[in-house]
Amino acid sequence: MSRICVYLGSREGNSPAFRQAAQALGTALAVRGHTLVYGGARIGLMGELANAALAAGGHVIGVMPDHLVEREQAHFGLTELIRVANMHERKATMAANADAFIAMPGGIGTFEELFEIWTWGYLGLHEKPMGLLNIEDFYGPLMTFLNNTVDQGFLAQPTRDMLKDAQTPEALLDILERQL
Repeated sequence: MSRICVYLGSREGNSPAFRQAAQALGTALAVRGHTLVYGGARIGLMGELANAALAAGGHVIGVMPDHLVEREQAHFGLTELIRVANMHERKATMAANADAFIAMPGGIGTFEELFEIWTWGYLGLHEKPMGLLNIEDFYGPLMTFLNNTVDQGFLAQPTRDMLKDAQTPEALLDILERQL
């Protein structure tokens, strides 16, 4: 059983499609036999994802720093909630417990986690697949920007190609599972 880390918002965003995609991804992870690794919250897209995975019989590991347990409203109904000292330990623990990474829509924390794990892959610290779940073209402007960094000579095409994308959970999981 592979473990897939999902980075996503602790808010739901403005479109119901984001919530629906989080639920669909959680269900798909469980049905396909993957363990979900995520930030451990019970609110926002994070809570929707975890609840859907649990409802479908999946295993869910949450990782949350002690100082965010109250702020993010930790999900205490998970298969396992790992409490850590700080954000650095959170990200390292999530990465160590994952075989692949997905970024869904989210805010600055999601972006920071995505870019850090992508940088770690670029530096050869892991060879785990990474992908964007591009619901309602949320990541379209970012992909345009990243393609421009290739065109302008600041990013090599093989590095850009490390980051896959798809518009549905099923399509993205198909892509990532071929790399596991």
